[in-house]
Amino acid sequence: MLTVGGGQVHHDGGRSGEAAAARHRDTSPDRRHAGHDPAMFRRRFWVCLALTVPIVATSHLVTDRLGHLLDVPGATWVGPVLGTVVFWYGGWPFLVGALRELHDRTPGMMLLVAMAIAVAYLASAATTVGVFALDFWWELAALVTVMLLGHWQEMTAVGQARGALGALAALLPDDAERIAPDGAIRRVPVADLTTGDLVLVRPGGRVPADGHVVEGGSELDESMITGESRPVHRGAGERVVAGTVATDSAIRVRVDAVGEETALAGIQRLVAQAQAAGGRAQLLADRFAAALFTVATVTAVATLAVWTALGQVDEAVVRAVTVLVISCPHALGLAIPLVVALSTSVAARDGILVKDRLALERMRTVDTVLIDKTGTLTRGVHTVTGVVARDGGSRDDVLRVAAGVEADSEHPLARAVVTAAERLAPPRGTDFHALPGRGVRATVDGVPYAVGGPALLRELDVAVPDALRRAGETWSAGGAAVLHLVRLDGPADPLGALALADEVRPEAREAVDDLRRLGIRTIAMITGDARPVAETVAATLGFRHGVDEVFAEVLPADKDGIVADLQARGHTVAMVGDGVNDAPALARSDVGLAIGAGTDVAIESAGVVLASSDPRGVPATVRLSRAAWRKMVQNLVWAAGYNVVAIPVAAGVLAPVGVALTPAVAALLMSASTIVVALNAQTLRWTGRRARPG
Repeated sequence: MLTVGGGQVHHDGGRSGEAAAARHRDTSPDRRHAGHDPAMFRRRFWVCLALTVPIVATSHLVTDRLGHLLDVPGATWVGPVLGTVVFWYGGWPFLVGALRELHDRTPGMMLLVAMAIAVAYLASAATTVGVFALDFWWELAALVTVMLLGHWQEMTAVGQARGALGALAALLPDDAERIAPDGAIRRVPVADLTTGDLVLVRPGGRVPADGHVVEGGSELDESMITGESRPVHRGAGERVVAGTVATDSAIRVRVDAVGEETALAGIQRLVAQAQAAGGRAQLLADRFAAALFTVATVTAVATLAVWTALGQVDEAVVRAVTVLVISCPHALGLAIPLVVALSTSVAARDGILVKDRLALERMRTVDTVLIDKTGTLTRGVHTVTGVVARDGGSRDDVLRVAAGVEADSEHPLARAVVTAAERLAPPRGTDFHALPGRGVRATVDGVPYAVGGPALLRELDVAVPDALRRAGETWSAGGAAVLHLVRLDGPADPLGALALADEVRPEAREAVDDLRRLGIRTIAMITGDARPVAETVAATLGFRHGVDEVFAEVLPADKDGIVADLQARGHTVAMVGDGVNDAPALARSDVGLAIGAGTDVAIESAGVVLASSDPRGVPATVRLSRAAWRKMVQNLVWAAGYNVVAIPVAAGVLAPVGVALTPAVAALLMSASTIVVALNAQTLRWTGRRARPG
């Protein structure tokens, strides 16, 4: 696990990373969930559910209506005994939360739940000893169980920061090959590296620390750091970054930075800072709960005072208890968690994985979607997009021979050429040699050839024919890499050219059009690639000049800053990305969406993960978010509206005309309101089918 401290990078099996994440959580301004954990609520829910069944089965409210009583010795003590266990075991987190809200002077859901279960418990206990004729044991048990279920759903998003920071460590190898002064190579833990060490990075291996190349040269895949889709050659004297991959040749690297000074550690800090900067929006349900708490408390006290002043003390107690019971937040407590549970399950069915419930809620307010190009709008791998032959030659022959020359190369561009020529059954070249930073050479069908870019042409001092030059200039202007096939059995003779580009996903244009239909104001693309590459992709996707934006040649810190700048301009930003260099921006954005095929860091930093690489999941998420929000509002309006009507009736304002509610009827009405909320939430199942991408 990667941790930063004392100038060193430490691998400690994950303990320090978790501790760092815990420290990060402890500094959160929202202390409502301090010490809470999904496993604890899940455990308490199942225990309380098991205890609630016999309590309900033996309650007079149920058995009297069914016309029979359970004739079991000691049945009358089932409610008091098991109800007490449910109250203290299941209700304890809410009681502690209520004390915290009182201490912070922010009454909300916890205080309302605690008040409800406390009143139900005291009233039931008083009835058991003969003070009142009330039966709330079953209501107490049901209320605690439902609240545990809702809070279990809420807690599933806790711990996201720990996952994101921990996933960064996977980019570093566990070991490094350190070269001793006598030339001996010894494998050592990365944690043991210090500034000035010389390390060997073999082909396919990751650079273990920031440094500079002192011997050799290699094409490095730096996409996880810079976002640049094509490998970059790094030779003697050039800087390399921890976590990047040497694709074709071995290099020797002098370590220049470890710990907090590395680029990877800088990205780690950006992720942590961005997550810390994102304020926790107060849930709408909490605002309703705070208002309901005030209304219920004031009404209960007023009811007790008025009926006592009228000389009816027993009626005063019954009316006050009825007010508090009918205002118990069954429906209010389910209004949000039930919609969240259903919307996330529907989303999962549609390939949209919701990690943060608030992220799904916020998606409905997004007016700007910022999409990383490489691996999201494009496939993230190069493909052959054009072939031209000199003097009317065969393009298939150029591709076939080039694939034979590249057959033994592991370079990504070489693999793209070989893949494109599979239908031509190219021969495998012999006498293969890699030319670092320039290309490769090999013999095909007895003739020596070379394949490479501009550096190869300069080395061979080749004059490129006009037809090949014009094609190459056109391709380069569009951001494609250009390779030339050169025959070497005499004066170097260029036979053809090939264009390789990161292919735009065919479904990307549909996703962009769909976002516009949904009213998204601005669509922006961000990439580490050169501007010509970015502009070409933007044109392909139909970006609107002066409305949509293109951010090119962007470094990791700049991505985070661009999101912050868009937010400062008044935009609500959803960021879509798939690489570690996207992680800070994903965490900073109002909603982060990670492509499921991307890196663990991007996935851990996002609130929503698209299981496939299909960008059409982004507009699908917007639709689902808006549908879920409508259901939340409808449920909250019902839950609040029900109380607006029911509380005055429970207080006895209609008693003079013969309309009064008993506590038992109040409990039944409260349960009915819960059923209405649950049924309304179920309609999300049909909404989800319309949100499915494609």
